[in-house]
Amino acid sequence: MMDVLVIGKSGQLAASLLEAERPPGIRMTASEPPELDLADEASIQRAFDSAKPDLVVNAAAYTAVDRAESEPDLAYAINAAGPGVIAALCQNNRIPLIHISTDYVFDGTATRPYRETDPAKPLGIYGLSKYEGERRISAICERHLIFRTSWLYSPFGHNFVKTMIRLGAERDELRIVSDQIGNPTYAPHLADAILKVMVRLKNDKISDDIWGLYHASAMGEASWHDFACEVFNQIESSGGVAPKVTPITTQDYPTPARRPANSRLDCSKLKNTFDVHFPNWRDGVRECIARLGE
Repeated sequence: MMDVLVIGKSGQLAASLLEAERPPGIRMTASEPPELDLADEASIQRAFDSAKPDLVVNAAAYTAVDRAESEPDLAYAINAAGPGVIAALCQNNRIPLIHISTDYVFDGTATRPYRETDPAKPLGIYGLSKYEGERRISAICERHLIFRTSWLYSPFGHNFVKTMIRLGAERDELRIVSDQIGNPTYAPHLADAILKVMVRLKNDKISDDIWGLYHASAMGEASWHDFACEVFNQIESSGGVAPKVTPITTQDYPTPARRPANSRLDCSKLKNTFDVHFPNWRDGVRECIARLGE
């Protein structure tokens, strides 16, 4: 039996992991504040002592991209210092660590999807704090897997899809940014990918060269405008009513934090190493809208 500690119980990815069909021989427990607070080193130690895990998945993060600009200390505590403590505990106990990071470690100036070997150049505090978390983990914990994902959404918590549905019910027209592109990723699909990796870690004799950094996001690309249009296409196909969705530029919608114009991720390394295939992002939107409509 492999006992897995999932950090961030109510987050989109953790919730998706906990509801997914569990592979044989894998048992999960989950923690979040107040029992495990990434800004509180003592609480992390207590959670480890209680769970006695064979594998840790850190799916928790400070994800308020704009608010991070005015709360840098909290963002760094949760996204960098906390993961560093987790990494040290995993290293000391020879426990593998799976950590979730973000496409926002890049500045968006590339003209192709980003590879793991491309230099990170975050534009804001959120991306900087997440990248510092990556750096600490890779420096401390030998047996780590860092999965950068992008534009995560699900039936759980707060996300772009649920915001569009709410605003679409309130307004006749939505103005959505069309000059930022990425890979909208359905959290249950990411959870399935992580579970597949867990099975490999449990059953195989893993070579040392598999540890490290991977990109993990949906197939296909979209702008935020494309993403919104697909949400409302699915709603209309189910008999609902959709607002007009008007494309605008980033300059038309200023925010406290700068965002990368291109945050597409090249996931071929994950596919080649673990045989993980993500569905197209539109499949995720269809599944999500169907779940929310139940």
